[in-house]
Amino acid sequence: MNIFFRELRANLKSLVIWCVVLILLVVVGAAKFTAYYNNPSMLAVLDMLPKAMVESMELSAFNLTTVTGFYGLMMIYYALMGGIAAAMWASDSISKEERDKTVEFSLVLPVSRDRVVTGKLLATVVNCIVFVLVTWGVSYAAAQQFHPDQAFNRFLALEMVGMFFIELIFLAVGLLLGCALKQYKQSGSIAIGIILLTYFLSVMSGMQANLDFLKYFSPFKYFDAGVILQSGKLDPMYMLLSAAIIVVSVIAAYWLYNKRDLYI
Repeated sequence: MNIFFRELRANLKSLVIWCVVLILLVVVGAAKFTAYYNNPSMLAVLDMLPKAMVESMELSAFNLTTVTGFYGLMMIYYALMGGIAAAMWASDSISKEERDKTVEFSLVLPVSRDRVVTGKLLATVVNCIVFVLVTWGVSYAAAQQFHPDQAFNRFLALEMVGMFFIELIFLAVGLLLGCALKQYKQSGSIAIGIILLTYFLSVMSGMQANLDFLKYFSPFKYFDAGVILQSGKLDPMYMLLSAAIIVVSVIAAYWLYNKRDLYI
């Protein structure tokens, strides 16, 4: 339990910074949306853009003159921020023990490696929950000026659940990298590289029909805001696939951390 609270304190500054950046993104986005709100003439701007760009950014999936369409478009940016933050928290929580030369102290404590990983994992999950709740609360508050209906509230709730799943996926990947890599300096950069790669795969999958198979390699497509808006629900298949990725990654992280030699 001491490890859990220690990690919460250690990550508090980072959590606050990420939340502040997210709040600024929501506020600035809402301010820019006022130009589109109930103004169909602004949609003419989209007709000037290349079709490939419109399809890749899924601009055609949303009515940008409505608050629901705006938040559907913004979902990918919220999820991207949440994924990067989760991966960095998870990978850094493990690798910093070797980076800061405190791993030797941790090893002499009457706790197992599993318990160390569990404490750090739970603290990171709490950070992700807080980040999602802040995103949800600020988004809801910013949307009130546009008088949203109940359909918007349900859509926003589904978006936030999807965002949380995306965070957990990249949290598990970051934890796995932190536990597996002997070069502790590499875990964070590799985690960010994986996130950006999956993001670009999601963009490419929407550009052409023959690239649609790429969506299975990108968690951002598992909880596609356009699909959620049309169906009104999360896809159970992608939820199960997400759960499988999370469970396998976390189990592998525990196993590898117990097997490898730590850098002292």
